[in-house]
Amino acid sequence: MRFTKWDYIAFPFLAALLIGVGYGALRLVGFFGLGILGLVIGFIAVRMDLERDGGPEQFKARDRMSRAEKASDDAEKASRLQPLFVAQVVAAGFVILGFGFHFLL
Repeated sequence: MRFTKWDYIAFPFLAALLIGVGYGALRLVGFFGLGILGLVIGFIAVRMDLERDGGPEQFKARDRMSRAEKASDDAEKASRLQPLFVAQVVAAGFVILGFGFHFLL
């Protein structure tokens, strides 16, 4: 997973946005709500990860593709996995932070 120059430019803004959303959610619903928000994000991310290959019709269509089309399809799938991985990491952080502090405090 290589970063481009745009990733390095966008990272501080996205990190600030994530911290702001986390703080806002924490102030709005507390630690338990932050954990629930993490579970919802995690559920959506895992569901998208499980459905990334599609149904049986897409497997049949992939068998009929040429090598160039298969390579293009693989590259497109790989580009879609990077934001999905970020969503899974954010969800895990929200769940650990939310439920951890809820039961700790």
